[in-house]
Amino acid sequence: SSISKVFSSPKGPVRRRLRRGPAAALGSPEPAAGPWSCSGVVLSRDPALVLCRGAVFTPFLRAGPAAWAQPRALPPDALQPRLGLLVLQPPATGLDAPAPPRSAAGDGLRQHEARLLALVPCGTFQQALALAFGPAEQWRFGGEAAGDDPRALHWFAWLRVPGLDTPGGGWTGRASAGRLRKGEGLLACGSPFGALCPDLFLNTLSRGVVSNLAGEENALVLTDARCLPGTEGGGAFLPSPAGPLLVAVIVASFCWKGAEWVGLTLLCSLDAILGSSAGALGDAGVVVPPVLPVQGVMAQAGAEQDPLGWVALVECGAAWGSGVLLAPRLLLTCRHVVEARAPLHVTLAPSPGRAATVLGGRVVFATEESSPFDVAVVELEESVPGFVPPCPADTFLPGEEVSVVGFGVLGRACGPSVTAGVLSAVVAVAGHPIMLQTTCAVHGGSSGGPLVSSRSGRLLGIVASNTRDTDAGATYPHLNFCVPITVLQPPVTRYRRTGDPAAFADLNRAGEGVRAAWRLQPGPPSKL
Repeated sequence: SSISKVFSSPKGPVRRRLRRGPAAALGSPEPAAGPWSCSGVVLSRDPALVLCRGAVFTPFLRAGPAAWAQPRALPPDALQPRLGLLVLQPPATGLDAPAPPRSAAGDGLRQHEARLLALVPCGTFQQALALAFGPAEQWRFGGEAAGDDPRALHWFAWLRVPGLDTPGGGWTGRASAGRLRKGEGLLACGSPFGALCPDLFLNTLSRGVVSNLAGEENALVLTDARCLPGTEGGGAFLPSPAGPLLVAVIVASFCWKGAEWVGLTLLCSLDAILGSSAGALGDAGVVVPPVLPVQGVMAQAGAEQDPLGWVALVECGAAWGSGVLLAPRLLLTCRHVVEARAPLHVTLAPSPGRAATVLGGRVVFATEESSPFDVAVVELEESVPGFVPPCPADTFLPGEEVSVVGFGVLGRACGPSVTAGVLSAVVAVAGHPIMLQTTCAVHGGSSGGPLVSSRSGRLLGIVASNTRDTDAGATYPHLNFCVPITVLQPPVTRYRRTGDPAAFADLNRAGEGVRAAWRLQPGPPSKL
């Protein structure tokens, strides 16, 4: 029988087949029905090396999945004997390119025999996983297939592919994950659905941002680039004027927190993989060149505005959410975050020149349950030194690129997350915006966090709710609702002038048109 696999590379994904000979080792487990597939990246052309995820070899381990529990690299003989590897690439393109050899299936893919150098665990990534994803939160990654064994998440495979050797070809351009910043753009490349129609899905691209980081030198990266099953092992690239630079490898395209689909992709830093692979590559005579510094990377628009400096973690009893600082002692959040009326603690995210700080606070105003606006105002016990307030927006453009910053998903483990999308709708009543909708991935814990224009850096509003289908029991992170800052700025200005919480009373007296828009359904809206 034959089992097929798919890999992708920066110069074209490669598809790979595993062939098992008729005489497997005595007592070795019989592989489950295939095909088995994943993506990969060509890291070097001299010698030609392909890096991919290790989990896809699970059905072929002599010792079974228990082998993933050991801390050391596995040699090629850890797999069942007579296992053939075939690397496939898309056909050459361009007017001067020679006609590529046809594959047996007639799909024009180029084929290259390969051999396994080693299966390598990345200990730095494993430690970051333990830090970021607590067992009590019931995290799951990927699907239910054998290739998604959670013990294999931090394992990677190195393949030697002589047919791809190009004298002087060198290594794929790469960048250090240690320089990544939340909100920075990434480009992911992989082969969705693996062995299914590789002529259609090879080299599929997805764009997103760095959503969160964890571990030593950012060994673990989360991105909101939308990847699909089969892209695991593909690359995440940092755009640069010199061309895309490989910075991380896709580990899991799906992440679940309990029953909630998170909609983020899990990556492992290439630095971490290379560091853990030094011994195995050294034994094979491979010398990894140092990473060259990135020159001339463009700054993002609105970079003078720093949403990470405005956002705060708000904890009230057992409840927690996000908040946005508008002044050195003034913070906005959602009513449902602070309605427990327990002691309030506000943790300010670290920013340049400021370490993480925990301050006390008191709620000076919270909208009534009957109000369509889910808003609370908090006064901090101390002023935030050197605080630069956000610039509020006064107009909203449907379709503009936006970001949400908040403590959803990883909550208190790794600081605020950043997700990007577009302003999908602006709902107005009597010509005044009263609700903003976005496609940013928003999760429990994001309530009260800022919605920001990616172009101007201006504050557009605060997150109040995402969407839940109560019949299906499904939460949709990419459809969410925000209170426009134009609704909140006038009472904030009056309050800062007078110190009287009655300045916010009009938020409880919204008309029926506003109430109808925010009702979302006959009962109370689904709150984060």
